Amino acid sequence: MAKAIGKISFLKPGKYQAFPPLDLPNRSWPSKQITKAPIWCSVDLRDGNQALINPLSHQQKLEMFQLLCNLGFKEIEIGFPSASQVEYDFTRALVEEDLIPEDVTPQVLCQAREPLIRRTFEALAGYKKIIFHLYNPTSTLQRKVVFNKSTKEIIEIATTAVKLIKEIASSQKTEVVLQYSPESFTGTEMEFAKEICEAVMDAWGASPENKIILNLPSTVELHTPNIHADQIEWFTKNVKNRDAYILSLHTHNDRGTGIASTELGLLAGADRVEGTLFGNGERTGNVDLIILALNLFTQGIDPEINLSQIDQLREISERLTELPVHQRHPYAGDLVFTAFSGSHQDAIKKGMDLMRENKGTDHSCWAVPYLPIDPNDIGRSYEAIIRINSQSGKGGIAFVLENEFAYRLPKSMHPEVSQIIQTVSDSCGKEISAQQIKEEFLKNFSNLKVPIKFINFNSTPSPEDTETVDCCLTAELYGEERIIYGNGNGPINACKHALTKLLPCSFSLTDFSQHALKAGSSSEAISYIQIQDLNHHFSCYGVGIDANTDKASIKALISALNRILNQHAN
Repeated sequence: MAKAIGKISFLKPGKYQAFPPLDLPNRSWPSKQITKAPIWCSVDLRDGNQALINPLSHQQKLEMFQLLCNLGFKEIEIGFPSASQVEYDFTRALVEEDLIPEDVTPQVLCQAREPLIRRTFEALAGYKKIIFHLYNPTSTLQRKVVFNKSTKEIIEIATTAVKLIKEIASSQKTEVVLQYSPESFTGTEMEFAKEICEAVMDAWGASPENKIILNLPSTVELHTPNIHADQIEWFTKNVKNRDAYILSLHTHNDRGTGIASTELGLLAGADRVEGTLFGNGERTGNVDLIILALNLFTQGIDPEINLSQIDQLREISERLTELPVHQRHPYAGDLVFTAFSGSHQDAIKKGMDLMRENKGTDHSCWAVPYLPIDPNDIGRSYEAIIRINSQSGKGGIAFVLENEFAYRLPKSMHPEVSQIIQTVSDSCGKEISAQQIKEEFLKNFSNLKVPIKFINFNSTPSPEDTETVDCCLTAELYGEERIIYGNGNGPINACKHALTKLLPCSFSLTDFSQHALKAGSSSEAISYIQIQDLNHHFSCYGVGIDANTDKASIKALISALNRILNQHAN
């Protein structure tokens, strides 16, 4: 039993205040739709790396950089070169070892301080193109608590740094794109955010031909996603020269709504998104670029990032960061395409069956209940879509048997198989594997040998009636070998008549189906036969497997009979 947790002490929210909404009566973002992927910028090597218990080694950074390039990121924040020798050396290694693809633009971070700016430019010698990411804190709280400076002084810090960057850049061969972040934008008064960003644009000489990136960090999530969207729309409507800047988002996940805030921010007019793979980052993490990209994919939008092998991507990320991806992580988690619930399993199976029927037709767009995306599209298999425990149903068990072992059970057989598998699951109280399901299925239904054991069977056209066949069945009944003969309109019917001479029970065949277990002439056949005991009005299925199709059917018939006889004995 669980231990008592003691007297409940309720939270006292009086020490917190609601974030005030923005006055934006004519907001347009709620009626808009995302129609294309944003410009992506990975910050795994900087924001992500600084949040690791064990920061990446030089070699690990190189592997992460290569991974990001392979995924298709065109903008990658490679580090903070002025922060440490390790960061400086990595920045140098990329250019000295010629590791930067032609279509990838590295980005470096730097505070608005002269010595750090100069040190950063030293690290950038030889780069063809760079995004120089400058930031200084602007939020009300940081101005008061951390810096104790006025808004005028904060603007002076930013513009002085921009002028220095412009001066140094003009004397170097490196093409420099300026990115400016008013840190903790979401906690900054909108009018002041406008004022400082316009001052930075003026100092840089931003124009449609010389665009600046204005990055608006939700450094700490402070409010609901709709307020974030209002802030972004307000910014686009009020900051001058919209065609002279690229609007970038950098959302964190303190409230657990980083994805929503980013998506609504894109609706509100943002062009670009910074984030990390699987959401690694300080505190609760940066926004997760994997989720964002695949959310777009589910809406029919090309995410412009290659996520076709997400299991491999996850393995590399987990190895480098030493951070496990949660089992319920959207798209990538071990269990996100898995259903244990019986009703969910039934719906998934029906949806998958319909997809197979419609393949290649006008109705072949993905439409499977409970699966917003086809696991195959991101390199995942159907293997773990349905897993069986005490919550599972008959449709799920049939799905496992079909997808794992190619046993296509007749629908009317599902309840009978489910009852047996559920008994096993209930008794152990845990999930049972696909292999266990197969073993229980075969043990209870296939090629049963007690009390009747199949030995041999053959049939020939009847010399007396060309429309019937004669059969000879060799079997053991309670250990005694018997040879019996029968006649009927086919091998199964002939065998049925032969068996009625051997047994006291009266039965009829009520269902039959058969299919090959694999493609090709050497495949085994599997037969499913349902019979009804006419004396007791009891029916059950039997299964037979054999390379000979007739023998597979006779084995199925005998298995069904054995199940009825054993039922009587019990």
